[in-house]
Amino acid sequence: MAVLIQSDLENLKRRLLILSAEVEERVQHSVLALLNGDVDLAEQVKNGDDRIDSLEIELEEECLKVLALHQPVANDLRFIVSVLKINNDLERVADFTVNLAERAIDLKRLNPGECPFDIKSMASRVKIMLRSALDSLMNQDSVLARATIKMDDEVDRTHSENYEKVKKVILAQPQRLDELVYYLSISRYLERMGDLATNIAEDVVYQIEGQIIRHSGMQI
Repeated sequence: MAVLIQSDLENLKRRLLILSAEVEERVQHSVLALLNGDVDLAEQVKNGDDRIDSLEIELEEECLKVLALHQPVANDLRFIVSVLKINNDLERVADFTVNLAERAIDLKRLNPGECPFDIKSMASRVKIMLRSALDSLMNQDSVLARATIKMDDEVDRTHSENYEKVKKVILAQPQRLDELVYYLSISRYLERMGDLATNIAEDVVYQIEGQIIRHSGMQI
């Protein structure tokens, strides 16, 4: 029985790796579409969402199958619970890449002026967070997971600063309202992706240490 469950757990890990790689690629492509005004690439991101949904459903079904067959406890149970939650968070990250792709298409149509904030820099921070969160999972590294959680403060601060920058430009150039609202939504989507990377890191801490730190206000 122990050999069988370990084989099934490795299968879950492989499936999660595949989903992670797909989502990371979509993050990269959606940001490139924004930065380059690449409508074709944006459409590819949008059209690829069904594959992410399928991978997410398949992984969830495999998790439930392992729970039913093996009735795992302790570390194995925490691992499966973490995979279920991370699976959902990755699917939500992918949803936000669709939102970013839609904004790329909207902005291209408007032929906008310069963005009031640095999209590339903020997106880079979020991508680092996501990669660190996934590395902490695959390497079973709670120290890296906790470091990832701390990164979210900078992303939140950047989003607050972006809000103020956009507000100032709206007051000075109200004729740009539509495009500026799109820019602000981009900042919000990136901030939410950072939140989801944080969720993943928090689940890694739970899986390894058995400690729930989400919403706890604990020092990390």
